[in-house]
Amino acid sequence: MTTADAGEDSEAAAPGAADSGTAGSPADDTSADDSSSSGDAVPRPGPLELLQDRLRALAAAGRIGRFVSVGAAGATLETVIVALLTSGVLARSAPPLAAKAVGAEASITLMFLVNDRWTFAGEGEAGFVSRCRRYGRSHLVRVGGLTVAFATLFALTAWTDVTVLVGGADLWPTVANAVAIGAGMTLNYVAESLVTWRVHHGG
Repeated sequence: MTTADAGEDSEAAAPGAADSGTAGSPADDTSADDSSSSGDAVPRPGPLELLQDRLRALAAAGRIGRFVSVGAAGATLETVIVALLTSGVLARSAPPLAAKAVGAEASITLMFLVNDRWTFAGEGEAGFVSRCRRYGRSHLVRVGGLTVAFATLFALTAWTDVTVLVGGADLWPTVANAVAIGAGMTLNYVAESLVTWRVHHGG
């Protein structure tokens, strides 16, 4: 074989090599496109899934029990403070509404601190600033709970004609107040969970 023949053979083989190289590139491009598109195809949860997530977060039995226990401790603290401030044991008796305000603030603060460390431990962002924000949101939530409790008590006592006689005494206002406390506590639990600590975000 002459030098010229060898050159012609190499030129004839070159197009085939080029074709084989270009034939593989579309497949590579297609696989790249498939991988990128598969990464973008993650579906977002719909309204029903979001509602189910919130309901699951709220239905934690252990958390509900801890929340009720903390609420009972807060109510006890408030009662003791009001009794001390209005009975004149510590100093001159304070007006009932002023004593109520002091007791309520102390109760809210206690419940927030215990809930933040125990009931909702691990929920919410760490840090002093984040904790202060939760503290402010908790105050707003508690005001809403008190509003619902007072409105429920007013509706049950002013708009109904119910009498519960026990030993000659009408206990309907006491029963109505218990219902009002339950309504306010329910709102507090839902709002504290979803607004203050946002348990549905962290799971």
